[in-house]
Amino acid sequence: MNITLQRTFRALTILALPLSVSFALAQEPMLQPPAALGLENVPVIPARLATLVGKYTEFKPTGFTDWHPTRLEMLITRRHVNTTQIYRLSKPGGTPQLLTDYAEPVRIASYQPRRGDYVLFGKDSGGNEVFRLHRKASGAAAAVAGTAISPDNKRMQSMAWSNRGDRVVYTTVPVNRKGSQDTVNSDVHIADPAGDLSKSRVIASLPGGGWDEFVFSPDDRQLAMVEGISANESYIWIMDIATGEKQRLTDKDGDVPIAYGAVKFSRDGRGIYTVTDRGSEFQRLTYIDIKTKAHKTLTADINWDVEDWHLSHDGKLIAFISNEDGTGVLHIRRTADGKSLPTPALPLGTLRSVRWHRDSTNLAIEVASAKSPSDVFAYNVKTAKLTRWTAHEQAPVDPANFVEPTLVRWKSFDDRLISGFVYRAPTAKFSGKRPVLVNIHGGPEGQFQPGFMGRANYITDELGITQIYPNVRGSSGYGKSFLKLDNWRLREDSVKDIAALFDWIATQPELDASRIMVSGGSYGGYMSLAVSTLYADRITAAIDVVGISNFVTFLENTESYRRDLRRVEYGDERDPDMRKFMEGISPLNRAAQITKPLFVVQGKNDPRVPVTEAEQIVATLKKSGTPVWYMVAADEGHGFAKKANADYQFFASTEFMRRYLLDK
Repeated sequence: MNITLQRTFRALTILALPLSVSFALAQEPMLQPPAALGLENVPVIPARLATLVGKYTEFKPTGFTDWHPTRLEMLITRRHVNTTQIYRLSKPGGTPQLLTDYAEPVRIASYQPRRGDYVLFGKDSGGNEVFRLHRKASGAAAAVAGTAISPDNKRMQSMAWSNRGDRVVYTTVPVNRKGSQDTVNSDVHIADPAGDLSKSRVIASLPGGGWDEFVFSPDDRQLAMVEGISANESYIWIMDIATGEKQRLTDKDGDVPIAYGAVKFSRDGRGIYTVTDRGSEFQRLTYIDIKTKAHKTLTADINWDVEDWHLSHDGKLIAFISNEDGTGVLHIRRTADGKSLPTPALPLGTLRSVRWHRDSTNLAIEVASAKSPSDVFAYNVKTAKLTRWTAHEQAPVDPANFVEPTLVRWKSFDDRLISGFVYRAPTAKFSGKRPVLVNIHGGPEGQFQPGFMGRANYITDELGITQIYPNVRGSSGYGKSFLKLDNWRLREDSVKDIAALFDWIATQPELDASRIMVSGGSYGGYMSLAVSTLYADRITAAIDVVGISNFVTFLENTESYRRDLRRVEYGDERDPDMRKFMEGISPLNRAAQITKPLFVVQGKNDPRVPVTEAEQIVATLKKSGTPVWYMVAADEGHGFAKKANADYQFFASTEFMRRYLLDK
């Protein structure tokens, strides 16, 4: 599908308006879209609107990525101009020093683990997720480019340092490989990133594209890694680095698949720490004896997923986060006896990236809440002192005034309780029943967690729209049985959860059930399309961001390294009966039922949900006459990562809400 130049559509849009309105628009300054955006039927954005909304787009959330091995310094991530980049931070409250400066985002970096004299980081191009490993001196200026370590035109998926810091292991998979019959292998490379890269070699080629979580044994002779089959099934393997020979450490529990997560060797090398749902609905910290394969559960007292954890360098302490109904709770326990240690008081919200310094005393924690962008803290377990290392820059809008969410539950069609978070429009500012935006997360093995909402606060604070973020069946965080409730032929049961939410909205006196819009990204984009086909009479419009419009064409065109993982979730399109079912429920084949306006947003380089998924639903709706806006970015992939593009997408989205939600 060809995307006409923005100026052409700008002229067409103005001509389609009443003369008085078009004259006013002609007199008013308009915002120029970024050059990478192709727009179809998207109206012009007045500069004044961009100025007003833009106040909510200037926040710079900060993330933690690594500690310096010998000093109390760290690498952090923060937006620099248009993209997220890596910074060095030498002390709490210090001025971050820019380390990378690329047109593409850089979100992950790690120090050389003994000296810290250089860092490794990954970077893709235009959102294509073909990440390539690079090296750069940790004291180099931001303008100095990094040296490529991994091969070109192959996706680097996982990387691990040896304990001595003289080698790295990383995996690569082929890209631009599509077609239902295509298969891929994951090549495991070993290299000295500071030495002669021509001596890098492949030590193993593993079947499939789901290999991750590589880690060296204490003596650097073995690797542990996780083979991912699906969200519910994965296995731990151990490989001899010299020979490339491997053995599987974990097995199925009869016919019941088991999931294992992040792994790390114990200090003595005799065991593996991991998270697993073996014998439980939830992911629990577990120790596995390598010789006997015996499992010892370390968090049997916590009936929630352990979603992030880290073992101290001396092997004596484990810090972990339990995901309790979407809210993160920090725990610190001794490995010797399992005794819990005191933890600091942290804001209610999301916690991520718990990482011990090499001194086994200082613990980094990334914290975000409804009223604060994410910042990095450090907790000293010996002094019990919590220190804030970063502070978000002052923005034109004070986040302390942002609304906090409320956890709610409703019964679905099968009497199952579904939960979500509600951000209510402030009653002091808005009267009467409020319109509702239902925003559905991707995955589907994902979960909405109430962290910092950033620009989305404009929707509630300035437009007076109440926002609801549901965690429908198939979401993670609520047990492995709940995670499987939307698999294969159960796909539309999750869509019914949204219909039940509509019923709940109708019972709320402050909400207007006649004014509901749905929105979502990735799998949430599919959900928005599915709701548009099944419940068009209950919504006013929908926004689909990088969403699946047809499961068969999606599986045939997604990158091969991820296709088998998606088949376990959605079904195998090569099976005639399953193919027929998938075609039957795909929104593209039900497009005649989409009668309410739709806004489709897509990255042209998306390797997960290819641009063809957007193109085909837009083309079909144009033929039927359903109003459809289309925005595609030539330099983006699975979602917009560049600020200029993301801002313009948000400006257009708010205009879409004004026309099709607020004015109804």
